[in-house]
Amino acid sequence: MTSAKKVLLTGLCVAMLGSPFDTAGSAEVRSVEVLVEDGRYHLTSESVIDADQDDLYAVLTDYELFKKFSSAIVASNNVEPDATGRPQFYTRMQGCVLIYCHTFERQGYLLLKPKYDIIALSDPEKSDFKFSRERWRLSSEGDSTLMIYEFEMEPRFWVPPFVGPYVIKYVLKSGSTRAVHRIEALARGEEPDP
Repeated sequence: MTSAKKVLLTGLCVAMLGSPFDTAGSAEVRSVEVLVEDGRYHLTSESVIDADQDDLYAVLTDYELFKKFSSAIVASNNVEPDATGRPQFYTRMQGCVLIYCHTFERQGYLLLKPKYDIIALSDPEKSDFKFSRERWRLSSEGDSTLMIYEFEMEPRFWVPPFVGPYVIKYVLKSGSTRAVHRIEALARGEEPDP
């Protein structure tokens, strides 16, 4: 593969997995850690959100709103519950570098403990990821909400071996930090900055 194609693929990963956000807001991001182990990416973050826990839970379980978390998410919606009654979700991310664009999809189901714990598991047969799991744990902290976010994913798409993991780690870390402010705005009933 030529260097130009490697750069393009790395650029696509950057465009699809994250993009710049306005970081205005009162949310406090206490920590963000990203690790790569055997091709699987692990992100853990801890933030204090200046919003009610019930309102934050409502935002994080409404996939119609996920398009407002990141400009890379071009479609997101809630899907009818599966045969066992679990709520389902769908997201489509798109990124472009010059005239080259690529789309990644995730579809799966939610495991919920109302107001406290949300787990989103992607179905590998319906997703562009071999494995993808997100978890949000919420608890009250004074008048705010402590949000612990964990994201683990193993892409099905090719990642350039030398530059790719570094770029994905950077994008996950910066995207997570920036998205917190948009999530907070939505939980407060405000429109996040574009």
